[in-house]
Amino acid sequence: MKRISLTYMLLCIVTLSITAKQKVLIFSKTAGFHHNSIAVGIPAIIKLGQQNNFDADTTTDAAKFTFDNLKQYAAVIFLSTTGDVLNDKQQAEFEKYIRNGGGFVGVHSATDTEYDWPWYGNLVGAYFKIHPAQQFAVLHVVDRNFIATKHLPAEWRRFDEWYNFKWIAPNLHVLITIDEKSYKGGLNGDNHPMSWYHDYDGGRAFYTELGHTDDSYADPLYLKHLLGGIEYAMGNAGK
Repeated sequence: MKRISLTYMLLCIVTLSITAKQKVLIFSKTAGFHHNSIAVGIPAIIKLGQQNNFDADTTTDAAKFTFDNLKQYAAVIFLSTTGDVLNDKQQAEFEKYIRNGGGFVGVHSATDTEYDWPWYGNLVGAYFKIHPAQQFAVLHVVDRNFIATKHLPAEWRRFDEWYNFKWIAPNLHVLITIDEKSYKGGLNGDNHPMSWYHDYDGGRAFYTELGHTDDSYADPLYLKHLLGGIEYAMGNAGK
């Protein structure tokens, strides 16, 4: 009887570990420009979770940034955040979360966030400078083996708001670049990345510049791109 009970207990533990859902936190606080697309981006990510076996909580409350709270999440998504959104204590708690294996996803103006926090700049991978008018442009998908880009065409023409960056971190694994000859207003030259990922300070970070427009969150190609980045940040890229 003891042997049967032990086997049953082990089976229950394994079953629970397999069926337990991962969770992400969607953080969309803005202290500068507020993107209207946040309102459609949040339910779109929640729906991605429902379709792909993860749960999503959402907040604009920076007080949620304590390690004890964040550690329940496989990834934290900065959805078009802007400006100074975390105080010094909250920043330290988020750093602890990443250093303990947490995941980060930055969407669009996540690079227009926390200019005076160098650790964050290195996490997200770049800082925004300026953008021209929204327009069509051609993107080059330079890595089509990664979970967030393997479904994309080698050349992807789409309409969005295209950022120029005043600083780009070294040693990023670039996934997508933009062809500055295909639109007006590019300032970063031939090496103008639009999406990337990297391991950083014990955790994982993915960024996509795409996602300014409302229409992005109804675009299957973009949503699968974003989902791949979330899966990577949650630690599922190799699964």
